Amino acid sequence: GAKAHERHPLRHWALHSPDTAQPHHSEMYADRDPQTDAGRARGDVGRSNLRAHRDAAAVQASPRAAGPPICVHERYKFCVLAYDAASGELVTRANGDVQDRIGRPSDKGALGVVDPECRLIGLHLYDGLFKVIPIDANGQLREAFNTRLEELQVIDLQFMHGTTKPTIAVLYKDATEARHVKTYEVNLREKELSDGPWHQPNVDGGAGLIIPVPMPLGGAIVVGEQTIVYLNGMVIKAIPIRFTVTKAYGRVDADGSRYLLSDHMGQLFLLVLSHSANKVTGLKLEPLGSASPAMAISYLDNGIVFVGSCYADSQLVRLNAEPDMEGSHIEVLETFMNLGPIVDFAVVDLERQGQGQVVTCSGIFNYGSLRIVRNGIGLNEHASVELPGIKGLWALRARSSDEFDTFMVVTFIGETRALAISAEDELAESEIPGFDADAQTLFCGNVVHDQLLQVTASGVRLVNAETSALVAQWTPPSGLHINVAAASPSQVLLATGGGNLVYLEIGMAALAEVKHVQLKHEVACLDCTPLGGLGGEEAMDGAPPPDRADFAAVGLWSMEVMVLALPTLATVAQEQLGGEVIPRSVLFCVFDSTPYLLAALGDGHLFNFVADPTTGALSSRKKLSLGTLPITLRNFRSKQATHVFAASDRPTVVHSSNKKILYSNVNLPAVNHVCPFNSASFPDSLVIATDGAFSIGTIDDIQKLHIRTVPLGEQPRRIAHQESSRTFGLATTKYVQATSSFSEDTENWYVRLVDDQSFDVLHSATMDAFEAVCSVISCRFADDEKEYFVVGTAFSFPDEVEPTRGRILVYHADAAAGLTLVAEKETKGAVYTLRHFNGKLLAGVNSKVQLFRWVAREDDSHELQSECSHYGHIIALFLQTRGDFILVGDLMKSVSLLLYKPEEGMIEERARDYNTNWVTACAIIDDDTYLGAENSFNLFSVRKNADAASDEERRRLEVVGEYHVGEFINKIQHGSLVMRLPDSDTADIPTMIFGTVNGMIGVVASLPKETFEFLDKMQRALNKVVSGIGGLKHEEWRSFFNEHKTVEAHGFIDGDLIETFLDLKREGMEEVARVLSVPVEE
Repeated sequence: GAKAHERHPLRHWALHSPDTAQPHHSEMYADRDPQTDAGRARGDVGRSNLRAHRDAAAVQASPRAAGPPICVHERYKFCVLAYDAASGELVTRANGDVQDRIGRPSDKGALGVVDPECRLIGLHLYDGLFKVIPIDANGQLREAFNTRLEELQVIDLQFMHGTTKPTIAVLYKDATEARHVKTYEVNLREKELSDGPWHQPNVDGGAGLIIPVPMPLGGAIVVGEQTIVYLNGMVIKAIPIRFTVTKAYGRVDADGSRYLLSDHMGQLFLLVLSHSANKVTGLKLEPLGSASPAMAISYLDNGIVFVGSCYADSQLVRLNAEPDMEGSHIEVLETFMNLGPIVDFAVVDLERQGQGQVVTCSGIFNYGSLRIVRNGIGLNEHASVELPGIKGLWALRARSSDEFDTFMVVTFIGETRALAISAEDELAESEIPGFDADAQTLFCGNVVHDQLLQVTASGVRLVNAETSALVAQWTPPSGLHINVAAASPSQVLLATGGGNLVYLEIGMAALAEVKHVQLKHEVACLDCTPLGGLGGEEAMDGAPPPDRADFAAVGLWSMEVMVLALPTLATVAQEQLGGEVIPRSVLFCVFDSTPYLLAALGDGHLFNFVADPTTGALSSRKKLSLGTLPITLRNFRSKQATHVFAASDRPTVVHSSNKKILYSNVNLPAVNHVCPFNSASFPDSLVIATDGAFSIGTIDDIQKLHIRTVPLGEQPRRIAHQESSRTFGLATTKYVQATSSFSEDTENWYVRLVDDQSFDVLHSATMDAFEAVCSVISCRFADDEKEYFVVGTAFSFPDEVEPTRGRILVYHADAAAGLTLVAEKETKGAVYTLRHFNGKLLAGVNSKVQLFRWVAREDDSHELQSECSHYGHIIALFLQTRGDFILVGDLMKSVSLLLYKPEEGMIEERARDYNTNWVTACAIIDDDTYLGAENSFNLFSVRKNADAASDEERRRLEVVGEYHVGEFINKIQHGSLVMRLPDSDTADIPTMIFGTVNGMIGVVASLPKETFEFLDKMQRALNKVVSGIGGLKHEEWRSFFNEHKTVEAHGFIDGDLIETFLDLKREGMEEVARVLSVPVEE
């Protein structure tokens, strides 16, 4: 099953009011190896496809008149969307297909523009064609038609402002690579293009953008690499600029007199059009400073700008009139995380806790960084105490009005202890005289009238907080004992066995029994948390006072949960939980102003219901598994929001985002009890009790993934981890920007030794001139106990079409001594990939797979000696091994399976996939099954036919799975972000992680046949229930698609689609369950 968080490749525009057009342009680069021809081929493949994946031209409406976005799918599906504020969802206004039967898709990708007067939408999808979608006076879309466009190599096009007829300006290049601008009028009646009002030949040879200027100025700005020119047919104004490549722009003023420009290095400029009497008199370009390299720029207001980037983090910045000490006018206000592009990554257990983390090589140029991605929530421990046998935890304030907690009450079988924070910030044993210290506490807390409450099996004790003296007591009738207790600040609910339920109210030095009922079944758990008392923005309008609850939740031994009204104890709701396991904990909570009732069972399952705060009725029942042992639920607050800690063998924090309940695992072993603790020494902390101790710590931000950024100031390209030295081997490149169009950007390559805890650079090795690093691994050789970093390089000389030289460098790493070069081997080509193989070294060198052995010399040094090779590949870009088998991912020839025969000292081909796939990554799933990714954003799996009857069939790898991911995958590696517990249901399911150019991290898991068949059936059922945005069909989107074929997806399950089942309304769940012939809970 493929599981990934991703974006559909939709190009989008927006309908808008006149004079509000604000185009944006972007381009995305794949993992490029520009130093070699093979690398250029690989990079160009990625670029051409990713241009089709980009936001080619988003026309954004002004804040006054925002229009619906118009989207074109990479397979030319078309839709108009609108936002329904009432439901908070996107709705489809119109949709259709804009694909043509013939035509060569544009190398630039889809370009889309909307006429400023809203008369038509224009699409440039194929070379030589301009598709027109008319819009009538009522805003309805009419039948589309194609017009012939003479220019075949269109770079950009835009609609002009202030024209009688819809007019486009086209920037194009001719057969001599010269660039020109030409205008055309769109004749809707004749359905053709006619010559426009002006034409400007021979603009800047590096021109890449057209900016249409609104009225009253009109005209267009052509942005080149060395000049910026304003044109309107009568006036030409130009200024020279320092050599740069402008990638995005955003309009500042409504009249188009000021624009923000961003280049490929992230430099931000302000372009000013000087004008008089509605005529442009000159241009001025002012540098503002550095921001992220922009894909889109949106000027909001009052100097606030959003810089959207696919190369680094997106930013919200303020433009200041006065520069700072570094001369920059830019102040970063907020940063929005982006992992893309992920060029390489390593899966490691940095904290040595069995929890995998992904360390990615992200970003470009000087915005490159390492990103450490881990799943779940961590606890930063501040103090711990060894105390085995803990049965419960509660925090108490010395006085109800105190800001901080003073006591931590810890209970055991037969005794209760009170720990207090001393003046020296130590947690020492204390005493509360009014408490019964020789009994196990069932509940305690601060209550009204500055009092403390303790509930034990023998009774309820009310203690004056100031004097610590016992002021009131309630005991159960003779022969009965209290089994379960719950309380609010003014109420107490007790179960005394035999189904007896007693309700008390707390007064000043008084406990009053108000109501007693006998239920049909024994009580297992209780809760009476006030729904209005969960605090802050979570509280609901009209909620009861925070010290009083209107409802109580009761879990029964009959495997059901009830909601009772207080103080009458009348039943207002009842739900059968099913199964044979009793509920162990119930809890009222509020998420995003919506009240819920959570019910946790003894087998690790959790139910959640939406609770009506007025009637107590329960609805929207949902069930999921959090663990395998009983769960204890506890409310706590973090950063002004309410969350629930579910303590069990797999502790989990239950929280919400956008009115969706989320479950984030906590990176801790089994937790028995938890309680919030807020003291001066330990603010906003949690106390966690395990089998042998309890610890106090602060919890991480409540989110699914935690990402740490390590800025490098250069671009990381390859990474490998070495456990013995606890370091990373990191290949980086530092770019030096060209100063003119006659020079090129240069890059210097380094191998850095990085500490795996602090991420400090311990040592560096500089590569030779024209030498680039293609691969880095860590490995051990046979008969040598040392572990080495091995680096594969290529020399890219300007006069060579294909690299003819490379090197294999073997480094020994030491945290103190740094990197020591112990061996070097010249190769006749680029060393694209390296792999440790049975104590030897396997390398992909240009078109051959070469095996080296590690040989000792007489002087105790070592060298690499070639043992054998295998030829017959275009370029061997990727190698994976298992036993004596070698999987080769080729540039063009898909994947092939080789076998190493150690006795004969040779490598031979056993089977291959005969499809033409341009492989971008590959992996071995098991002995017979292999996984590949190709440049059209697809995954495919192939299987070895070892039992086939003929040699021909055995030499063919059978395609068993094909699936469209929609992302350019750069690497696939075995590993998991989830802690694998030995008793887990998923412990034996192998998983692989992949990283993409867009910054997506996904997971591919191998499922047992029975599970796969069930989920495949569920996937088909969900396709009938879950509607795609814009009328897009899931099965069409996931179908394998490239320039050779389109095949329905098979052999893969879409994990994201399966997860949507949890977000369905009850009716949708039941519809899916009927197809599967299983109950919803199962």
